[in-house]
Amino acid sequence: MTASLVSGATNFRDVGGLAAGSARTRDGVLFRSGNLVAVDDAGMQTLRDLGIRRVIDLRDADEVAHAPSRLDDLPVEVQHEPLFLGSVASFFARDVGLDELYAAIVDDSADRVVAVVRGILAAQPVLVHCTVGKDRTGVTVAIALAAAGVDREAVIADYARTEGLLSPERNAAVLRAIRSLHPAAVHAEALATRSPAPVMRALLERLDSEYGSPADYLRAHGLRDAEIERLREVLVG
Repeated sequence: MTASLVSGATNFRDVGGLAAGSARTRDGVLFRSGNLVAVDDAGMQTLRDLGIRRVIDLRDADEVAHAPSRLDDLPVEVQHEPLFLGSVASFFARDVGLDELYAAIVDDSADRVVAVVRGILAAQPVLVHCTVGKDRTGVTVAIALAAAGVDREAVIADYARTEGLLSPERNAAVLRAIRSLHPAAVHAEALATRSPAPVMRALLERLDSEYGSPADYLRAHGLRDAEIERLREVLVG
């Protein structure tokens, strides 16, 4: 797997190079990251060099207003698909676990997950991002990769990789802020800093059980067979 570091962007990487049977996902087609508010001049040049044509932002309006993306004069289309019903803060206030959070994404925002996949098909190279690039990005990218025929364990490993890309300093600062508001929270650390492989494995197995496969989940919510075939052509070489 190759990684393209964009200076100032958290957890920015290419999902190229993942095993898909006898093939691999294409480099330079689908990228994922956290927000782009702190991208510096060097990072902007990297984005230009990558040729990003579409940015799919999974954050809600308040998050976007608080941390607007730095895109300068990049010739990109920005697609907003907020995946949470309710604010990010509400999940910390309710102290939900990652399993519950991911269930909320696939159950309550299925139409927007499908819209993200269609956005990936609309223009490449494409960047999918949220605030940290862990949960909303992790779930949607995992579903897209799985539907495109990427090996299950490779999909899970790509999701799990995020945890190692979040700096200890960032994690400590975020946890201090959360615990100042919710001192008794049980799930705060997992929500803010973790991307455990078993959680993604369980989510994908749930889609298998309830729909037949992640591709069938997308079909059940409106994605056409031709679009799934096109997804495979776009992502897998």
